[in-house]
Amino acid sequence: MTAAVARADSSSESLLQIKELDKHFGPVQALYHVDLELPSSQVTALCGDNGAGKTVLTKCVAGIYQPDHGQVFWEGRPVHVRNARDAARLGIETVYQDLALADNLDIVQNMFLGRERLRTGLLDEDNMERAAKETLASLRVTTVRSIRQPVASLSGGQRQSVAVAKAVMWNSKLVIMDEPTAALGVVQTRMVLDLIKRLRDRGLAVMVISHNLNDVFEVADRIAVLYLGRMVAQDKASAFDRQSVVEYMTTGGFGGGGRARAN
Repeated sequence: MTAAVARADSSSESLLQIKELDKHFGPVQALYHVDLELPSSQVTALCGDNGAGKTVLTKCVAGIYQPDHGQVFWEGRPVHVRNARDAARLGIETVYQDLALADNLDIVQNMFLGRERLRTGLLDEDNMERAAKETLASLRVTTVRSIRQPVASLSGGQRQSVAVAKAVMWNSKLVIMDEPTAALGVVQTRMVLDLIKRLRDRGLAVMVISHNLNDVFEVADRIAVLYLGRMVAQDKASAFDRQSVVEYMTTGGFGGGGRARAN
């Protein structure tokens, strides 16, 4: 089944634009001619059932996988993101579901892991502490007791906040978050959703991969839905309701009461 893709207004230039992206793994085609637009200062929710291709698409954007076909445009220019380092140079940072934090290190050490600052050949602890504290304060992350406390001692919401702060510390323009509220309680989920809104308010583009439609409709400005490797809907969040998103996710189309409209 080929579903018509509802497209949002593209009059404002997208920070990241993907056109006709394909990805194979041997004989298995994971993505079929996928188009995606991620504007600055907006949260785009990427939805889809298990196996829809969300992780593959995310890893293509992040430079982990190389697409077999298609074009990627960054700030209107064609680019080739060959690895995570290329992505970071552009300003693309990804916060994966496992957060990739080292429990035995403290917050500052985690935020600068692999990017430590040196002065006269030694770690510049004061500089890193100051930068970490400023970044956390700018995101209004106020619940951590000390920036020197071990990450192992943090709650789920605090860990997610540290991972996001680590991502935005490097002049990032796009932050991708994979299931950021999975396994979090109500209070911790609220903390993370507020953090996502603050990233948007700072002018960043945010792509959130989520199964939680309550979270999606709270924070998303735009929604994109993958179904079996195809982008079947992409529009402003106001063009959808929960029923339409679920039907796009589970059948690839929306048969009841209309569809996500093209603006």
